[in-house]
Amino acid sequence: MSIHTDPRLGTDLPVFDAETLNGELRPARAAINTALIGAPRGSYGAEAQPLQNAELERLLETEDLGPFQATGLKPAIAALRAIVTDISLELPDIYERLGADEMLACRRVRGSNAIISNHAWGIAIDLTIDGLRHALPGSPQFQALMDLWPIFNRHGFYWGIAFGPQDAFHFEASDQLVRRWAEEGAFGKIENVVLPRALNYGDRGPQVRHLQKALNTVLRPLSISEDGFFGGDTRMAVIALQRKAGLPPTGAAPKPVLSALGLEL
Repeated sequence: MSIHTDPRLGTDLPVFDAETLNGELRPARAAINTALIGAPRGSYGAEAQPLQNAELERLLETEDLGPFQATGLKPAIAALRAIVTDISLELPDIYERLGADEMLACRRVRGSNAIISNHAWGIAIDLTIDGLRHALPGSPQFQALMDLWPIFNRHGFYWGIAFGPQDAFHFEASDQLVRRWAEEGAFGKIENVVLPRALNYGDRGPQVRHLQKALNTVLRPLSISEDGFFGGDTRMAVIALQRKAGLPPTGAAPKPVLSALGLEL
């Protein structure tokens, strides 16, 4: 695992490389979650609002997991049960310090006006360590997160530190895990579903950040924020690239668009 200094954290302490620490795991995508699980509600704001989808509500459960209680999607709760069991056996000292701040919350990603949080489907959890929700690298709480991360990863959960330092306490079911649950029938029978095969509006994560960096290189002097959020500015930049390359100006980034930028989906 490579180590680097991340200036976004306001510290010169080394941290894991956010681009590689989750290995092959990808963040769950709102469009795919909606296609496989359903839409939690019709609109979203900065603060959590009630679930509006009765079918999705039937897929939820609440459980006391030992160090904390959580309400979320049934397969996510089952996965967390296994994760917490492993933590109790492998890291008993951290198990005693563990808590949870939020799991089910129908809202947008904090700091974004476009991206729906995976908390809206009850597949993400924000932990606390020693009652704290934020910690700088080098602190005992941050070290605990680094010890927990491999356990979450091997159960198919994506560590949110790859989204930015504000999400270091955030873990969520990966895209691969959501797809596996669907194949196993966790969301009921799903027919005639064609999943998006492109980076698109509403996506989030390192892949989007790579796309933004490449767009800024190709479209100079046009420039967009390299924040990892596929919002309106990124969609407009993709359309500009598509016009330049003679591709259909859809605003989505399928394989032809990514190939033109030297990227892969």
